[in-house]
Amino acid sequence: MFKIKKKADKPKQVVLYNIVEDYSEFDAPGNVTLCAMTESEDLAAHAKILSESYDVPLETMTTLLTRGGTYVYPQVDGILTRGLLACRIDPTGQGPKQTWTLDLMQFAEAEQVARSRALSMIDAAWEVFRRALPDELQARLRQKNLGLDYRTLDRAVANGGDIKYIDFRKDWSPHFKRLCIMSDGRLVETGGLREFAELHGITIDQAKTLIEQGGTLEVNGEVLACQIVNGQAAVARFNAKHYAKAKDLVSSKGLHLMDALSEVGYNDPAMMRGLARIELTGKR
Repeated sequence: MFKIKKKADKPKQVVLYNIVEDYSEFDAPGNVTLCAMTESEDLAAHAKILSESYDVPLETMTTLLTRGGTYVYPQVDGILTRGLLACRIDPTGQGPKQTWTLDLMQFAEAEQVARSRALSMIDAAWEVFRRALPDELQARLRQKNLGLDYRTLDRAVANGGDIKYIDFRKDWSPHFKRLCIMSDGRLVETGGLREFAELHGITIDQAKTLIEQGGTLEVNGEVLACQIVNGQAAVARFNAKHYAKAKDLVSSKGLHLMDALSEVGYNDPAMMRGLARIELTGKR
């Protein structure tokens, strides 16, 4: 008699957050996605995801999430090109753990605040970060559990109890799907640079440059276009026919290529349907 092998259970997907609120439309540098968790922290998974997202060594990230503190990104060729990542832990255990990043300008401001007011770097970094946030979010952060009415929350979220940690995120992460409008109007979701690069047949370095800096990238006769709006990347792929029309507009009207591609996209019914669906869903 043959035994039927039971299929191995798929590994349980890590749930890093159960509260996600989008403030990314706010003016930079206060544009963030607030991601919180009411269930107990899975420290290993939390550290792994943040380490991958923010290019911080795993051991360092684990230490930050355990003890709190700041990580200053190393210099590149003698030049500091990125700010810092911070983790703030309430010593009383009453408030949630919080992580966030500061850009270079905010980092410089935090150093000045620390010196002038004799504050620790973590307290100075929080002060600089907090006051750049939207007023509504600042007010909610002063309230227990963001002022949420637990009677109206999903039962699974409410049953977790108090919020254990909050990550203020701005990254293009595997845990935050982004939409790309394809030339036929399809909306394709990708999470993380690797998945985005594989979709479009480009290298991870090319994907990283495009997403972080914006602009255009030729891909096998077609072109990828990325605009950075409030720190968020909006991406569209144009086919060879679209690309040819855009180059004609550049030549005939003296338009910038990005503006020419936008004009071509707005005049294409399929791509406009894709754009309309993005506006309806509120996704980027």
